[in-house]
Amino acid sequence: MKVSLCTIVKDEESTLSKCLNSVKKFVDEIVVLDTGSTDKTVKIAQGYGAKVHHFKWCNDFSAARNEALKYVTGDWVLVLDADETLTPEIIPQLREAIEKEEYLLINLVRDEIGAAQSPYSMVSRLFRNHSDIHFTRPYHALVDDSVSEILRKEPHWQIGYIQGIAILHSGYQQSQITQKNKLVRAKAAMEEFLATHPDDAYVYSKLGALYVDLGNIPQGIQLLSKGVTFVNENHDILYELYYHLGIAYSRLKNFGQAIAHYQAAIKLPIYPILKLGAYNNLGNLLKEKGDFNGAKTAYETTLKIDPSFVTGYYNLGMTFKAMGLFKQAIASYVKAIDLNPKYAQAYQNLGVVLLKTGYLDDSLTAFNEAIALHEQQNNGFEAEQLRKGLKEMGLVVRS
Repeated sequence: MKVSLCTIVKDEESTLSKCLNSVKKFVDEIVVLDTGSTDKTVKIAQGYGAKVHHFKWCNDFSAARNEALKYVTGDWVLVLDADETLTPEIIPQLREAIEKEEYLLINLVRDEIGAAQSPYSMVSRLFRNHSDIHFTRPYHALVDDSVSEILRKEPHWQIGYIQGIAILHSGYQQSQITQKNKLVRAKAAMEEFLATHPDDAYVYSKLGALYVDLGNIPQGIQLLSKGVTFVNENHDILYELYYHLGIAYSRLKNFGQAIAHYQAAIKLPIYPILKLGAYNNLGNLLKEKGDFNGAKTAYETTLKIDPSFVTGYYNLGMTFKAMGLFKQAIASYVKAIDLNPKYAQAYQNLGVVLLKTGYLDDSLTAFNEAIALHEQQNNGFEAEQLRKGLKEMGLVVRS
């Protein structure tokens, strides 16, 4: 089976090489559609043997992605953005999946690196080069609508799912969002689309969540709630609607409504790893309310789903600390640090618990590590506050 990478780009010289490097052992063809780069993006793509085509940007991601599909010649199409990479360990599973005659589309799990919410998402990025598959929606473009239509006409096809993380995505890091003015562009595109598609639950979910992110919480809740009435049997979209309603009500300090929506999200029959955000946020609310046993259960569930979920270990440590279970707290912080050796807050709270349990030298070691990491990560204020607090307790740390 011949596989084609298909990507649209604009001024991506800082990320494109990493993206293209990640797929070179899987794809046979690279198709790049440039939408107006003024940096070295095109030259970098050509250096990887890509077939580069050009397209005038029209504020519509679907139009650009569909244009790129015109140039694909492979049997299968893998769609990545320049700020995404394919994980090497997933490639054998992908090769096995595309050999199955029944699959039209294969959904992949994406790790949202640095995202404030939703650590994982499911994306429809690997599909057959079928003449009727095309992208829809100007923002958050996806092929799902066209695939659903094909399945109605050609019911012999199936949709496959790959377990394990397939794509790493760095575009939701706050610095990237700010740099590219993503929120403003997304809002304009989705508002325009919703005006002509007033019963589209997917857009209600995305636009409602965006309003919440931008601080317009009442309007966000209104859109998300309306989306629930349109969603029908699509559990993935319904999960997102409930999940973002949980976030919205949390920001309004309406914890009862927030907890109810997270619990509704968790009950849905979707891929378990996608529920991590709801379980983690539910744990945070329960901990804030003083329900430490409930919080502990929520965090432990995240770790059953994903034993490498660093935030779950850290939050579990914070819960054990609040419960006075210092031995368990230490173990949780240590596990978080093992998984992320640059976790300054984990070192800092580890130092607190070690100090409480009488391990003075070990606590000072942890505090010193926390201070050094805060400074390396440009959190000088945090480092100085920690130094000041320790000095007031009569403890000496490295300057």
